[in-house]
Amino acid sequence: MRRPASTGVYTMQASLEFFKSALQKESTVNSTAAVHQWIAQRNAEIKVEVTPIPFYKLGQWYINEATGNIHHRSGKFFTIEGVSITADKGDGPKSWSQPIIHQPEIGYLGFLVKKIEGVYHFLVQAKIEPGNVNNVQLSPTIQATRSNYTRVHQGKSPAYLEYFRERRGTVLLDQLQSEQGARFFRKRNRNIIIEVHEDVPLYQDFRWVTLGQLKELLRLDNVVNMDTRTVISGIGYGSYSSEITDLLGVFAPSMMSDFHASLYQSYVNANNALHTMSGQLSWLTELKSAYELMVNLVPMNLVTDWLRDDYRIYHKEGKYFEVIAVDVTIGNREVSSWAQPIVKPCQEGIVAFVAKMINGVLHFLVQAKLEVGNLDIVELAPTVQCITGNYRKGLNEYDVPFLDYVLAAGKDQVMYDVMLSEEGGRFYRNQNRNMVILAGSDFPVQVPENYRWFTLQHLMQFMQYSNYLNIEARSILSVLSF
Repeated sequence: MRRPASTGVYTMQASLEFFKSALQKESTVNSTAAVHQWIAQRNAEIKVEVTPIPFYKLGQWYINEATGNIHHRSGKFFTIEGVSITADKGDGPKSWSQPIIHQPEIGYLGFLVKKIEGVYHFLVQAKIEPGNVNNVQLSPTIQATRSNYTRVHQGKSPAYLEYFRERRGTVLLDQLQSEQGARFFRKRNRNIIIEVHEDVPLYQDFRWVTLGQLKELLRLDNVVNMDTRTVISGIGYGSYSSEITDLLGVFAPSMMSDFHASLYQSYVNANNALHTMSGQLSWLTELKSAYELMVNLVPMNLVTDWLRDDYRIYHKEGKYFEVIAVDVTIGNREVSSWAQPIVKPCQEGIVAFVAKMINGVLHFLVQAKLEVGNLDIVELAPTVQCITGNYRKGLNEYDVPFLDYVLAAGKDQVMYDVMLSEEGGRFYRNQNRNMVILAGSDFPVQVPENYRWFTLQHLMQFMQYSNYLNIEARSILSVLSF
């Protein structure tokens, strides 16, 4: 008899189980080496062809000549529209317009987890998206827009959909979280984790792995996709006595570096934090009140400084990004062939947190970042976030605080440095360099007004709610491990 779904209350017991899973960096169910082999095998076996095409060959998609917007003939999925922006951060208004993805529907990004041999395992999918840099990446159990799972494409339903629509199990995490504010107009997805208590059929492109294995795989370029990262970034681990952490081997020298130990203390102990949690909230509220942002959807034909030919929509100076059309064949998808528009970046980007020991506690330097697609004006972002334009020295069109420090960091300061892809269903071969830099005593504690030092505990408290941490911040948080 199937158990009813829970109310979604996040319990201390679930936190402990996640904590244990995060420490389990190997599994007898599927070794990490076997997961690598499986990815390579699926890459070799699955037919993948992604070919740029002219817009007039988009099939079920079309350009409305009256507006210049790109639509699907069903009226579903998403549109490429224009957006007009006037932003004032207190130094005078700045106005511009640009293309943007408008996808008002909310989709599922969800994991099934199951206790196997006493440890939570996550059901990952070897999923290929048309924009992926390296074809197969590890995605959540389900990764589907409303148009996908209601079968607007007339293809098969996503595997395991019934577990999420019926909440078949115990709901451990259930949040609405934002996506890229510079590319999407107020886009959110439902991030959800459900523990199952019954046998689950295991299909060809799915495997069970621990949270610790996922975090190990996140140290490799473009193996774990963005949707997996956003879901696991919301996992809380609880706070435990020294007896429990000793029992779990958390502080065994063979398992934890000084930096990882500092991470754990930053998560469980905010007693010596530079700011209180109420102070952090007040700071962010003040900035949201001070900044003015007027954003209006407009026809693409009214967007200035952007041009269109048969193959692309692009900025007149050749920067930022392009909108292109692609013809896609992927052998293991619900629909194996289709065409679609997709956003192609003009350069790779960089996102980085600078971390520093302050009052004996590790702090992360966070910025309150205004982006045109944000639902609530600003969200908490990494110290450095350059995903548009070229960030290389001498080529960037605007000054980016702390960028030079990140790029000049010594090897002993770099705690994390890996290339990670953005969501391959909407972005074409879009990858950003993700970094965590440990600053020394020379790095200032005093920072500009739109920057603030946060402990990991404070960040995770904000993560309990929607639209506080942006996708770039969540992506880096997902890799942190004790």
